[in-house]
Amino acid sequence: MILTLLRSLTLVLLASFLGCAGQQIPHEPDIVDVTVPASADKVTEAVIQVLTEAGYEVDEDAEQHLTTGYREEMRGPWNWLLHWRFGTGRSLVDALVMPVSEQNTRLKLHVSYEGKDGIGSTWEESPTPLPQSAENQLRLIKHKLKLL
Repeated sequence: MILTLLRSLTLVLLASFLGCAGQQIPHEPDIVDVTVPASADKVTEAVIQVLTEAGYEVDEDAEQHLTTGYREEMRGPWNWLLHWRFGTGRSLVDALVMPVSEQNTRLKLHVSYEGKDGIGSTWEESPTPLPQSAENQLRLIKHKLKLL
């Protein structure tokens, strides 16, 4: 009788663990690829300014490729702990600025967002929230360029 009870308990626990482990819901990458009616220098400057104001550290290489580290969620010495252990979301931005002509520039923004449920879980690719989304970043960049 005890053996039957243990088997039943084991089956219930196994079923509950397997029930929680579902497949990740696929989502589209958060990418915007547009032509902006402004010079490449002005677009690059606006992208750097918008991303810096949003809490990102921006690195630029020779081909006008801009990359960021994880966005700073909170000011102060505990930001690393928030990202490493407790955070529920973190994002990176990858921007490519390519001149098409003197007054037109192609801008490609890619925002990568990862989320987790708490201390014990791992980071997983997730849909980007609106404030960090590529569309919102583009809107802010256009606003800086006075195109809106």
